[in-house]
Amino acid sequence: MIYLHKFLPIFFSPIFLILMLVVYGAWKKHRGICLFAAGLLYALSTPIVSNAFFSFVEKDHVRQSLQTVDSAQAIVVLSGMLIDVKTAEGIAQEWSDPDRFFAGVELFKANKSKQLIFTGGLLPWSKSDQAEGDVLSRYATEMGVPKESIKVSGHAQNTFEEAKAVKELMAGDRKIILVTSAFHMPRAKLLFERAGFEVIPFAVDYKVENRQTTFLDALPSAGALFQVDLGVREMIGRLYYQYLKTS
Repeated sequence: MIYLHKFLPIFFSPIFLILMLVVYGAWKKHRGICLFAAGLLYALSTPIVSNAFFSFVEKDHVRQSLQTVDSAQAIVVLSGMLIDVKTAEGIAQEWSDPDRFFAGVELFKANKSKQLIFTGGLLPWSKSDQAEGDVLSRYATEMGVPKESIKVSGHAQNTFEEAKAVKELMAGDRKIILVTSAFHMPRAKLLFERAGFEVIPFAVDYKVENRQTTFLDALPSAGALFQVDLGVREMIGRLYYQYLKTS
């Protein structure tokens, strides 16, 4: 199922849609369609467009200070921060973006909960035999979080499974501080609430930098196109769980 979830959004991705326009325009020998596809590619590859779009994707959650966050039974940190890299000794994990991890540790040290939970993210194509939560648990211990205060959920391949795995781990009151990326928070919050949790969202890992716009933002960038693609995929995920998958 995880392969299906990763494969289907490709058909709605900007790159695929632009490619289809080019193919259709070439087939019909319609220069206007090809020019439109080229213009669309240029527009979606500019930071001025991608930042505006991703600001919309992230708009539901503003970064909070630790002092404004209520206490909860547990701090739940979702996976998605590590990548597998090849080394001389085998496979090792490196950070792709550690914001979720550091936010979870900071919340714990601010006494927002006595329990820190990492989800056991492990994708079927991973070459590592360690779930991400196990690695993060070790890092948290090295940063001074007591080992007895850390738990790792069962293996999960997506956010839906993470919510189920954390539910199996917790008993009684299920008021949690949920830590994940800002663009991912609306979908994650929805799924954890459906699983029976009272969720206090703590969003991090914002993708749009708060800065002045310059003429460079009108120039194409591969990173900008990637950001648009990421935002489109996230919006598809929200629609899927909001209106199609209810259990």
